[in-house]
Amino acid sequence: MADSLSTGLGEEKEKEKEKEGKERDRRAAKPDKSQEKDGVTETLGFNDKNGERKGRKRNLSDLSLVRFITTELTRGYFLEHNEAKYTERRERVYTCLRIPKELEKLMTFGFFLCLDTFLYVFTLLPLRVILALLRLFTVPCCGLSGSRLLQPAQVCDVLKGFIMVLCYSMMSYVDYSMMYHLIRGQSVIKLYIIYNMLEVADRLFSSFGQDILDALYWTATEPKEKKRAHIGVIPHFLMAVLYVFLHAILIMVQATTLNVAFNSHNKSLLTIMMSNNFVEIKGSVFKKFEKNNLFQMSNSDIKERFTNYILLLIVCLRNMEQFSWNPDHLWVLFPDVVMVIASEVAVDVVKHAFITKFNDISADVYGEYRASLAFDLVSSRQKNAYTDYSDSVSRRMGFIPLPLALLLIRVVTSSVKIQGSLSFMCVLLFYLGMITLKVLNSIVLLGTSCMFVKTANMEEKLFHPPPSVVSSRANSRAHRTKHAHTAPQQEPTADRGGVPLASDVAQPTSMADSAANVLPKSDSDTFITTPDDEDDDKIINTDTGLEGEGVSHRTPKKDLLEIDRFTICGNRID
Repeated sequence: MADSLSTGLGEEKEKEKEKEGKERDRRAAKPDKSQEKDGVTETLGFNDKNGERKGRKRNLSDLSLVRFITTELTRGYFLEHNEAKYTERRERVYTCLRIPKELEKLMTFGFFLCLDTFLYVFTLLPLRVILALLRLFTVPCCGLSGSRLLQPAQVCDVLKGFIMVLCYSMMSYVDYSMMYHLIRGQSVIKLYIIYNMLEVADRLFSSFGQDILDALYWTATEPKEKKRAHIGVIPHFLMAVLYVFLHAILIMVQATTLNVAFNSHNKSLLTIMMSNNFVEIKGSVFKKFEKNNLFQMSNSDIKERFTNYILLLIVCLRNMEQFSWNPDHLWVLFPDVVMVIASEVAVDVVKHAFITKFNDISADVYGEYRASLAFDLVSSRQKNAYTDYSDSVSRRMGFIPLPLALLLIRVVTSSVKIQGSLSFMCVLLFYLGMITLKVLNSIVLLGTSCMFVKTANMEEKLFHPPPSVVSSRANSRAHRTKHAHTAPQQEPTADRGGVPLASDVAQPTSMADSAANVLPKSDSDTFITTPDDEDDDKIINTDTGLEGEGVSHRTPKKDLLEIDRFTICGNRID
């Protein structure tokens, strides 16, 4: 029994040993995965090291100065792989090359607009004042008591005439020679500072002066049935006289400082004053400009260039008087005059070229600016015109001709002595020549302006009624009162003209959210009369407004034609 049990246990142990041996054989036949990975890794590492050694040996053998130079001389690249970038750069170069031509077209057109307004003060304004005074004295004598004595335009002409007469009588007490010697005794740095201060003051006067004149014209011609909301015509008239006189004195000091610079021996002051123009590049080029801001700057440059021409004319007249009108002295002044004009033109070209380059503005925008200026001239000839063209130019460019014309009259009368009948005949012929020049200039400008307006497709706007600020404010006030008592879900409405009111703020809806991507992001997107091709879908027609349920009305965007005056720097951003 015992032997049988021991043999059974021995057999079981042998079986277990056989199983353990089989398992060992399996493990020996199938090596561990981790060991396999380690082996592979070690093998790869060994191979990589060998490859690196071989590569180093090959690279060390290839590294030579001759091979490096050969590679640098023969390596190539393809610009066509970035075609859009290089095409854009080329277009920028072409735009910069087109800027001088397009800018000078605008400057030339604007110069003749300012010249037309300036000649109007000397030629047609005196005749219109005489006709208005004749009507004022003849209508009561004819017994036409029911008719109006003077039309609103005639009242404005009479006021302008009285302002010119009073200011000229006040200017006669100002001694130009004493002012010249007083300024000449100052140091160069003082004169430079004075000239800069005069430029800033001139822009301040120009920005506020037309408001004073407009307030006077409206106060004198406002319908009597309306409630009086002003201080009276006489206070406004005195304010206008004071403004024109002070502005004329300011321009006289500016012309005197320029005259001192011309007559200085070393020309250092003239050089400093010319270098002041190049400071404009630093102050303008590196700022963000949009099309509306560039339009205002262009108007400011037109006004500044025309004013500088008149100042140079005054300087030449004063110098020619001192040298007894010797024509040889004119050739002495000629190089300095050309230098001042050339520096002004160069600064304007460089400034506009880099502004358009940095802000991605096309050169075609200057054609749109010409069309907008031409629209003012054509609209002033319409039956529904609400302002004189000279006043329209003053609002657009900040060019007010009355002080400048007053100073020129003062300088001419003090420089030219009129004695004898022959002198009066020469003055009459000169006046007739100025009238002829004014009429011819007006005819050519009107024809050119009509062509510009037709090219820009702005003919329909000529028949639109003038905007009524009072009615729009009343409608806006009534609309605010109406919406104050309505539910937020109420549908927004528009005023009678179809233009959405500024106070219409609807609750955000799904359609308003979808339309938010279509609305322009800033007011300047709709300033240009002729929009860009890629922005056609983003421009909102403010004349028709937005209608429909759930559409969020916003403040009507300004058109380029609605930009009038500007602030100190001529770059007002609304």
